[in-house]
Amino acid sequence: MTEVTTAYTRRAQEYADLLGSMDAVHPSDRALIETWADGIDGRALDAGCGPGHWTAHLASRGIEIRGIDLVPSFISHARVTHPGVRFDVGSIEQIDEPDASLGGILSWYSTIHHEPARISLPLDEFARVLRAGGTLVLGYFDAPSTESFDHAVIGAYRWSAQELTDAVTEAGFDVVEAHRRSGPGHRPHGALVCERRAS
Repeated sequence: MTEVTTAYTRRAQEYADLLGSMDAVHPSDRALIETWADGIDGRALDAGCGPGHWTAHLASRGIEIRGIDLVPSFISHARVTHPGVRFDVGSIEQIDEPDASLGGILSWYSTIHHEPARISLPLDEFARVLRAGGTLVLGYFDAPSTESFDHAVIGAYRWSAQELTDAVTEAGFDVVEAHRRSGPGHRPHGALVCERRAS
């Protein structure tokens, strides 16, 4: 079990209670992800699904999707809370899907604990399992430059939009949309919508 997994396991119920429902989702994030999901062609993956609310919400909209997360407590919670939706314990660095088999991946803040030297591990894996033309939505904490910070659960990273764009481009994606939002009392947030380039 990784340090990140251990940290989230300790606070899984607290996290689920606070953030594990669609009521906790910012309206602009909901609009962005619903619009993206409605355009997916084929199966989708919620990579780092946490308590599973996004997976279940998108499944309710007719998307063929499953969620994976490294934290068994999150997966147990998701299975009980959202029966009929598939959830599996799994790593975003080693996704149990064939090459070029998916039409979409939601990675909503699931890479925030990857240091810059390791961010290519999940990004390369996303590129491997997405078919050409498939899309990735990557949510992140936004900053003028990439830096570490004290996240409530365990240390994490803020990214500059340009540096994250460079990283996903290197992994085989084209960024087709970039979104940023901020507000009083909230950390600045960003999201990239990326399309898998043909090899």
